Amino acid sequence: MSKVLIIGAGGVGNVVARKCARLPEVFSDIMLASRTLEKCEQIARAVGGDRIKTARVDADNVPELVHLINKFKPDMVVNVALPYQDLTIMDACLETRTHYLDTANYEPRDVAKFEYSWQWAYHDRYKEAGIMAILGCGFDPGVTGVFTAYAAKHYFDEIHTLDIVDCNAGDHGKAFATNFNPEINIREITQNGRYWENGKWVETKPLEIHRPIAYPEIGERESYLLYHEELESLVKNFPSLKRARFWMTFGDQYINFLNVLQEVGMTSIKPINFKGVDIVPLEFLKAVLPEPSSLGEGYKGMTSIGCQIKGVKDGKERTYYVWNNCDHAAAYRDVQAQAVSFTTGVPAMIGAMMALTGKWSGEGVFNVEEFNPDPFMAKLPEFGLPWHEQVDIPLPVEKNR
Repeated sequence: MSKVLIIGAGGVGNVVARKCARLPEVFSDIMLASRTLEKCEQIARAVGGDRIKTARVDADNVPELVHLINKFKPDMVVNVALPYQDLTIMDACLETRTHYLDTANYEPRDVAKFEYSWQWAYHDRYKEAGIMAILGCGFDPGVTGVFTAYAAKHYFDEIHTLDIVDCNAGDHGKAFATNFNPEINIREITQNGRYWENGKWVETKPLEIHRPIAYPEIGERESYLLYHEELESLVKNFPSLKRARFWMTFGDQYINFLNVLQEVGMTSIKPINFKGVDIVPLEFLKAVLPEPSSLGEGYKGMTSIGCQIKGVKDGKERTYYVWNNCDHAAAYRDVQAQAVSFTTGVPAMIGAMMALTGKWSGEGVFNVEEFNPDPFMAKLPEFGLPWHEQVDIPLPVEKNR
């Protein structure tokens, strides 16, 4: 039985809190904290039974975070706040000697760039403090890393190519909306793409490379090559990789809206002066777009996220495809969230469970693929994310190359 502090009360925080609340044998005490206390209280009321305590905290303020951690004394902090706040929360965990877990790597507010170097730099200090940080324990990053580790452990002597494929074939009925924080989502897809090939990074223009890829139970969807953070850790932890890529689907309407917003400057992160006040256009855009946590009700269709891998086993070439499909409507029935929040929040809860029950252990900073994948994989179906696998088949990502 352990105490957990969840920081962030958006769509993902809602899922983590609800799932933790159903497991008192693991999470005996839960606190949900955010800059907006009412969001925390709304989730706590929905869960009921006084299972969740609430608090207000500014995740940019290390002394506030330290005060809250010292007051509640959690065994682990689960960070589902903004990626901008990863380092302040890591600092507070280091000062209080508290285990840490997040779902997305750090990026600075003023540069559209995500990179693990800032967080990996904490490794020695966390090791000296005798605590563990688990980085990127959502779905992608997160489950995709566990999928890769599971494939490497059970199906390959060496993995040579990895394609992570992420499809959202759902329909939320909005003209334009993002499925997670609009700032992070738009910053991610408007920067240059990048993939790993033959020992180096190859850079591409934003959304320059795309092709139709077939997804189970969904069919073909146009898929765009992006840079995604787990590629950085996976090529480090699986040095036999000769190529690693990440693909994500976008509909024509979404791309058209995005292009217009870029052309008129609304996706910029550089402040402009408006009537004597400095505003960041992307932050203003976020304020007028639908809140991702509001998209769940009436959302139809499903997501499909997986790893398509080629390599060798016993001297023979092998292929492997492992994936999860998640239904938006089913996710809403379970935790009143859409599938993108569900597929991020459930793995975060499972990762915390792995650490607090001793299935994953260590001192320092780790990415999820560095742990034993088996107990994590066993829990995914139990908590609503069943996975499927196919071995030695033609990989869908190769069909339209």
